[in-house]
Amino acid sequence: MAIHPTAIVAPGAQIDPSCEIGPYTVIGRMVKMGPRNVVGGHAVIDGDTTFGEANQVFPFASIGQIPQDLKFRGEHTRLGIGSRNRFREFCTVHLGTEGGGGLTRVGSDCLLMANCHVAHDVQLGDGCIVGYSTGLGGHVVVEDRVIFSGLCAVHQHVRLGRLAFVSGGAMVAMDVAPYCTVQGDRAQLAGLNATGLERAGYSAEQIARVKEAYRITFRSGLKLQEAIARMKAELGGHAEVDHFVGFVEKSERGLTR
Repeated sequence: MAIHPTAIVAPGAQIDPSCEIGPYTVIGRMVKMGPRNVVGGHAVIDGDTTFGEANQVFPFASIGQIPQDLKFRGEHTRLGIGSRNRFREFCTVHLGTEGGGGLTRVGSDCLLMANCHVAHDVQLGDGCIVGYSTGLGGHVVVEDRVIFSGLCAVHQHVRLGRLAFVSGGAMVAMDVAPYCTVQGDRAQLAGLNATGLERAGYSAEQIARVKEAYRITFRSGLKLQEAIARMKAELGGHAEVDHFVGFVEKSERGLTR
């Protein structure tokens, strides 16, 4: 195991022998790391935090600290991190809270850029990019392959659907439906993330169905329940549309329009 002599690894921490720990890094006693994780200098990793494999934590990142929630009273909560993620400089990811399920989760293959913040009980999916100085409030749910540009902020309890795109500087206060692009303060709907769909390997037929679901929901003038019924009748049975409809049906905050 490559642990720099100035690093402090608390007794009880479970670190795979293939990991690398940089200078002046501090690792808490409940941290568990799988194979080939690399932690840069001056990083701090604490709490009941579990890493998969091949993650990279850059200098001065802070992972697994207690939440910035005044209701937190020191209860035992966790942070679960998948594999092949990159946590850039000064990134912060916090433990969960008892009131939010007790678990903050980061999936796999994500890039969390410098100065970004992932708050308590956030559920961050696979393949997401969280841009520079973006903040995700408590209890936010982010599905797979969502991209946040720089300087974004997301209100607590907001949900963002698969392959959504959040433009730079956006302040997101309502749910963002899958495949959609939003921008502005407060964020408004700006269209479909067609480029993201193409890059994700969606066929022309799938994209056409998504465009029709988008049109029915946001451009037809129908009430939401009427739009849902029409999508089920005309486009149901296709996975990309069924996912869109399921997300819309479960929205409690309301959709960004």
